[in-house]
Amino acid sequence: MKNILKIQDENCRNYNRKTKKAHRYKVGNFVAIQQTQFGTSLKLRPKFFCPYEAVKVKLNERYDVKTVGKHEGPNITFTAADHMKMWDRIT
Repeated sequence: MKNILKIQDENCRNYNRKTKKAHRYKVGNFVAIQQTQFGTSLKLRPKFFCPYEAVKVKLNERYDVKTVGKHEGPNITFTAADHMKMWDRIT
């Protein structure tokens, strides 16, 4: 039992050492959200829907976002910080 706990502790330290903190977005930031849908012919489709505006910050690095302008993707949705990136240009 001691060996299992020792290995689990070592794995936890190794995981924490290699991971980076998620980016903290603020309300009003423009972001792109990752497309997470499965289907056919996705190889040539864009990987991100953008732009979106962060509307509300939730717990555990989750965000409510809404569309800015007309484009493909959901109008209002929520997403995690690891499926988002900053959007620096508005077209």
